[in-house]
This record gives sequence, structure tokens and C-alpha cells, in this order.
Amino acid sequence: MWPHRIWLGAAVLPLALLVPRDAPVPHILAEPPAAPRSTRAVAAAQPVIVSRTAWHADESIVRERAAYTGAVRAVFVHHTGETNDYDCADAPELIRNVEEAHIKGRGWDDIGYNFLVDRCGTIYEGRAGGITRSVRGAHTTGFNADSVGIAVLGDYRDGEKVPAPVVRALATLAAWKLRPGEDPRGKVRLRSTNDASRYPKGDVAVLNVISGHRDTYQTSCPGQALYDELPEIRSMAAAMRAAAGREGEADTEDAGNTH
Repeated sequence: MWPHRIWLGAAVLPLALLVPRDAPVPHILAEPPAAPRSTRAVAAAQPVIVSRTAWHADESIVRERAAYTGAVRAVFVHHTGETNDYDCADAPELIRNVEEAHIKGRGWDDIGYNFLVDRCGTIYEGRAGGITRSVRGAHTTGFNADSVGIAVLGDYRDGEKVPAPVVRALATLAAWKLRPGEDPRGKVRLRSTNDASRYPKGDVAVLNVISGHRDTYQTSCPGQALYDELPEIRSMAAAMRAAAGREGEADTEDAGNTH
């Protein structure tokens, strides 16, 4: 199921036009983040990510440079809709097909997802702009601000098996990309920017920090089998962040013991 583009209201456009495309977009699209509830919920290490150059993204068809938003407070999981029995060596070609469909087919600036994952658990850079930055995507109608969209190549309908590497890749991305202090098992309050979502524009939605596309839009995305894995993904991501916090504390103690 393809995502839908966000169009900013007339009241936002004059302000946006004053901001360079490569500068952060003012934090007006979501409620200001609360203070971190836990200092242990730190970001985990960055996973290995296949770059746009490596999967041969067609940069000649990209329409605009990236725009940026606030720190990532929510992760939205998607599927792209292809069959699940593809060869993982063909994943770059499948991603190029998604890129072309989003840009040429839907008229978007770039591929809508921030990241993509194949069935072997390989992670790919999606929308351009820098994997370590908060690039605003076009993945979740009404909730593209302060969030990241991750699409799994395939459909994963009810009754199908989601490969363990896919679950782990999604958890690893969430554990790394979410802002420090955000609990992957927790809730987040985000304000809708689009009446086409399940929440009218301006309404505040209380969502899982790691949610599915269907939680904010009338769609079956991600497939039911993948959606059913979200609790495991949340728990795994939380465990990764807790482990990262313990490692950080140990490093601090070891540094102190050297004096």
C-alpha cells in the first residue's frame, strides 16, 4: 500500500517558504516533546545501511532537496506490496521501482520512505538527505513530522511468516533512530496535519511509539502478519536501548577508574 503525500495548509506555507530546503523545518507540526522519561532509553548503535549510491538510486528524477523536521518520536512500519518470495539480490531493483513509482507515478519529490528492509534483513537508505538527520518523508499521511517511515519489501498477509531478520532489522532501526529518552514500548502524542488521515487536521493522536501505517490511515498496510509482529519489535527495540544504556554506564565507570 503506497503512502500519501502531505500538503501543508495555507497558514504554514508562508513560514515554510522562508526556510531553506536544507534547513530544519520549524517544530510546528507536532506537539513539543516531553522531557525524557528514562535516561537509560538511549539510542542504540547505528546499523549497517546500504546507501542510495549502492542501490543505484536514480538521482536524476529526484525533484527537490530534502526537508527536515524534529527529532524522531515515532516509527511507522509499512509494506511495499510485492510478493514475498523475491531473491534478496533483486532488492535494489525493487527499491528503484518504488522510487520511480513515487516520483514519476505520484509526483513526489523522492521516494517516500526513510528506510526500506528486504526479507533477508538488509537495511537500505530511502529518502535522500542524510541517514543521521531527521529527514521529513512522505510515508504516513498527517504524521510525517517527527517520525520515520520504514517499509518492508513484500506484503506479509495474514498467515504468512515474517522472517526473523526482518523483525530484528526493524527493531534495530527503531532503537537507533528514535530520540534519546523515547521508550519504544511507550506512547507518543502527535498532531495530525491532514484531514485524509484517521485523525482530522489539528487533532492530537495518542499512538504507539512504534506503529503501523494502518494506525493513522484507512489501509491494510502493513500486512497483518507484519502488523502482528509490532509488539515483538517494540520489546526488542527497548531491550537494545536498555543494553546501550548499560554499556554507556559501564564505559563511564571504566573511564572514572583510570584516575
